[in-house]
Amino acid sequence: MLLIIVGSVLLLALAAGGGWLYLISRQHASLDGEEEVHVKVEPKGPPTYLPLDNMIVNLANPGGEKVAQVGVTLELADAKAPEKVKVYLPAIRSDILLILSQRTAEELLQREGKEKLAADILVEASRHFVGGEADQKKPEENPVRGVLFSSFIVQ
Repeated sequence: MLLIIVGSVLLLALAAGGGWLYLISRQHASLDGEEEVHVKVEPKGPPTYLPLDNMIVNLANPGGEKVAQVGVTLELADAKAPEKVKVYLPAIRSDILLILSQRTAEELLQREGKEKLAADILVEASRHFVGGEADQKKPEENPVRGVLFSSFIVQ
């Protein structure tokens, strides 16, 4: 009887360990086959900040009655970075407005929604620097290090 109990406990422990390993491996694999985009910027010194003009956008709420006014400040890698970023600023602002207009007021009122928005803006702003132009041999270095909110109003 003792042998059966010990064997059962051992079998359950092995099954639990196998299940845990399976779940861990699934977290690292993309579930739907889409490629995940990771933006990693190594710090090179004290950051430089580039504030953008406040943006007002209608949110994706039914009826279109909700608006957001958001102030975004880009955290840049160094003092030379603002010149690189200013070339792409109209496209970056457009990307931010498109991202914002896809959100609902409920999403943006939660901390997680704001953090997801900041991460999405970072990916879109970095997109202009990662990969470079077709005629370049080497991609440009990404000067955008982070996204900060200087104001955030949802009405």
